[in-house]
Amino acid sequence: MAQASDVQMTTQGECIYPRSPALALGLTATVALVMAQAIINTVAGCICCKKHRHPSDTNWTVALISFIISWVTFIIAFLLLLTGAAFNDQHGVQGMYLGDYCFVVKAGVFSGGALMSLTSVALGIVYYVALSSSKNVQPWDPQQNQGIAMGQPQIPPRSTEPVFVHEDTYNRQQVP
Repeated sequence: MAQASDVQMTTQGECIYPRSPALALGLTATVALVMAQAIINTVAGCICCKKHRHPSDTNWTVALISFIISWVTFIIAFLLLLTGAAFNDQHGVQGMYLGDYCFVVKAGVFSGGALMSLTSVALGIVYYVALSSSKNVQPWDPQQNQGIAMGQPQIPPRSTEPVFVHEDTYNRQQVP
């Protein structure tokens, strides 16, 4: 990241910026953050789409709060990292901004993005653990009905009374 002491000003009102790996590193950090968020949310699933038996469960509440804060910190980290990377893409000779000032990214933009990234991933892990522990896991019981309807066939009892059968039933002829 270019610091104010690294930027040189010319007499023609131009700023000369040194080369910096901040663009590539900022973009790499942003891609890693997006991948981590995608993996966590794919594995844990969306809390909004799942039906939960007891939404008043403490683990479910912790999962919901972690989910929301994780996404908020993800957005903040994403914006900080991309903004820092984009503003550090200045190299070579640039014109001065606002009169006699050269633009330099304020110190702490990348560290703030890194801190928000770690917070987002940590809360995503808390979300996953809380959501998976809030599921009511029942042990497998071979005696338990496994969703197959069990019962006896329902055949009506035989009647001794004569049953009416239409005469056409026995007199049908095959048509060639």
